Amino acid sequence: MKAVICQEPGRLEVVDRPGPGAPPEGFATVDIRHVGICGTDYHIFEGKHPFLEYPRIMGHELSGVVAASGSGTSLRPGTPVIVNPYLACGTCVACRKAKPNCCTRIQVLGVHTDGGMCERIVVPEGNLYPAEGLSLRDAAMVEFLAIGAHAVRRSLAPAGSRALVVGIGPIGLGTAIFARIAGHDVTLLDTSAERLAFADERLWFGVGVRAGEGANAALMALSDGDGFDVVFDATGHAGSIRNGFALVAHGGAYVLVSVVKDDIAFSDPEFHKREMMLIGSRNAGRADFEHVIASIRSGLVPLDALATHTTSLDEAPAALARWSRDKSGLIKAIVAV
Repeated sequence: MKAVICQEPGRLEVVDRPGPGAPPEGFATVDIRHVGICGTDYHIFEGKHPFLEYPRIMGHELSGVVAASGSGTSLRPGTPVIVNPYLACGTCVACRKAKPNCCTRIQVLGVHTDGGMCERIVVPEGNLYPAEGLSLRDAAMVEFLAIGAHAVRRSLAPAGSRALVVGIGPIGLGTAIFARIAGHDVTLLDTSAERLAFADERLWFGVGVRAGEGANAALMALSDGDGFDVVFDATGHAGSIRNGFALVAHGGAYVLVSVVKDDIAFSDPEFHKREMMLIGSRNAGRADFEHVIASIRSGLVPLDALATHTTSLDEAPAALARWSRDKSGLIKAIVAV
């Protein structure tokens, strides 16, 4: 197995599987227990990810148990932890502003560098959050939920806002859940009748619209003709992002949770007359992880409904091949290490 070790800010290196000895100062060795699978992992598995060099060990939605800790760390062996996979340089303009989630030299485990779909990994203590009160399966779902929680926090929308979440894959569902926790009136939009039915029956989101002809008119009617105070796009589709501008209410905000390679064009007069805020949301920060952890402990996140598929580390290659072809009923798959 391989593991990733960050030896100093801004420098990463892949090393052989760490042994039982003490990790470097400020780091901890973690025995991985569960790995969540996301859309990025399917793209990597299929050889279609445009921004990484192959081969790559996947895995960035991680939970585990501290096996050893270096000097100067407070985490003791045996502590269950959630891994924040965003390794930041600590010195760039974003890091100096306490925004390591958009570090200019960010290295995401399993994407920019080898990740945690293995038995053991070494990471900085600052990227580990205690998971007491959570099962290790649930702890592996914190990261993807934190992305949605971060988007909701970025929106600055007050409680009681009308919120529209466009695209209800795992990230969109996480966004919708934390918009609801924030006290928003949440409407969903997706192309999949199956996903909308799942959100209604298993997650108790009663208002959903299927994308297509007439969808915008239906959404405007649901908002009394005003549009939505905040719109979150989690589709990864340029056409959807362009369409979303027309659904934002005057004085509202548009949060782009997903990212696309395309240029996004919009009508400047429509944008200005609304005095719309256009907000990018990338990854998540410690505050978002802590908010998700607290919300899970409070019973506000329906994790049993979200965790639809499981497999073992040995069976993961076959399972990933199967799930990449057939995602029917699939929300979140978890690999048990």
